[in-house]
Amino acid sequence: MRKIMEAVFCAAYLIVTGAFAALMIKTAKSGRQRMLFGSLTLVLVCGDAFHLIPRIYGAVTGTTDELYAALGFGTLITSVTMTVFYVMLWEFWQGWTGKRRWLMSIAIYALAVCRVVLCLFPQNGWFSAAPPLSWGIYRNIPFVILGGIVAWRLFKGRSADKRFKYAWLAVALSFL
Repeated sequence: MRKIMEAVFCAAYLIVTGAFAALMIKTAKSGRQRMLFGSLTLVLVCGDAFHLIPRIYGAVTGTTDELYAALGFGTLITSVTMTVFYVMLWEFWQGWTGKRRWLMSIAIYALAVCRVVLCLFPQNGWFSAAPPLSWGIYRNIPFVILGGIVAWRLFKGRSADKRFKYAWLAVALSFL
């Protein structure tokens, strides 16, 4: 029963979030910020689909143990798209507030490139049944720093717009 509930939750997340992203993009018209927010949401949901669809399939069919290669590939894609998501969120926030932070932007992009490069190393063992924990730690170090910078800037700018007052908390919680 737990596996079926997980499958229902994951499917609902993909459908609802994908629909919201499509709606934001469709109604953006000439609004660059709305288009960017819809696009970053779509990047998030599409990336998550790569690891959630095999999980849903495994939960429904009871073959989760046999899907380690598909789940590993999905985790690789999700790792990269999550990195892209946080870079896009950084750009969205800078555009929304109208404040460009060039040094922090350079750090964000450098950390993102570092993270993606680390994700591409074969030592990650994405397609193995037991990938090494050490590479999971290595590739997540720049990602956590990147997320920390984004969360910190959102926290510092939380009073700039009440609609994003708790965005910093959502980013921080996503890393837990």
